[in-house]
Amino acid sequence: MTTPQRTIALGTLAFGTTVDEPTSFAVLNRFAELGGTVLDTANNYAYWAAGGTGDESETTLGNWLARRGLRDSVVLSTKAGGRPAVSGAGPGGVEGLSEKALRAAVEGSLSRLRTDRVDVYWSHVEDRNVPLAETVGVLSDLVKEGKAGELGVSNHALWSVERARALAGDRPRYTHLQYRDSYLQPRFDTPLPSSGHRHVTPELRDYVRAEGDLRLWAYSALLSGAYTRDDVELPAAYDHPGTGPRLAALREIAAELGASVNQTVLAWLLDSDPPVLPVVGVSGVAQLEEVMGALALRLDEDQRRRLDAAGV
Repeated sequence: MTTPQRTIALGTLAFGTTVDEPTSFAVLNRFAELGGTVLDTANNYAYWAAGGTGDESETTLGNWLARRGLRDSVVLSTKAGGRPAVSGAGPGGVEGLSEKALRAAVEGSLSRLRTDRVDVYWSHVEDRNVPLAETVGVLSDLVKEGKAGELGVSNHALWSVERARALAGDRPRYTHLQYRDSYLQPRFDTPLPSSGHRHVTPELRDYVRAEGDLRLWAYSALLSGAYTRDDVELPAAYDHPGTGPRLAALREIAAELGASVNQTVLAWLLDSDPPVLPVVGVSGVAQLEEVMGALALRLDEDQRRRLDAAGV
């Protein structure tokens, strides 16, 4: 695997938009000082922010990498498929996953990131208007051409992931999966906050265990601050009888560890079965330092049992 086995990825969605470049650089510098290596972005972050185009996050990362000369010291992860399309047909008005769209997308990302390759390249948004074999073929070719190191898929139906991996055969195929996941578990009959988000399910965890060559990444690991901030409400999908007992167990064990609730959530993810690579966004250095402190935490067998059993 490209990525270290027990690590946290820095999610850079807000860099260059709601987090300005000087602050982004300060966070990135501290991340590197703390031993962080995995940087996660996309070619559409964050077009929905005021004045955003989708260029901002990749451009900010590219500027920082060029300034620091650290390209060979990081794992660079970016995504394609969800960037707004100026013209042409993509589901929901986005670029989609055709050969033409993906080749244009990777060249745009490489230019903004100021590099000649991406370590993990992701299919970001499902595109059922394009034959799956076409998407699989061009992604495999990008690896063979050296523009992508490994391949990932985000928020796709599990059957589609399995079919794509089977279609790839002996060619490069998806080995990274990125879905929403956290300690609190949602109701699966209630929509998640953002359209297109898919949550890790027991079936998906079982699939990752069974396949052996897959790495599971988790975004929204800290539920946008809802664990600790009174001004952030839990989404409706988490409004069910299991949430209260689970929160109580989480707070109890965080106190036992002398750690923050957020750190305890991340420790739970890091040592899950299968292990999870959390992707965590921050808006400042203090938040980053709290997040990275989770790497020093280890839940003992009883603590994990109590967390897992709560609210079930």
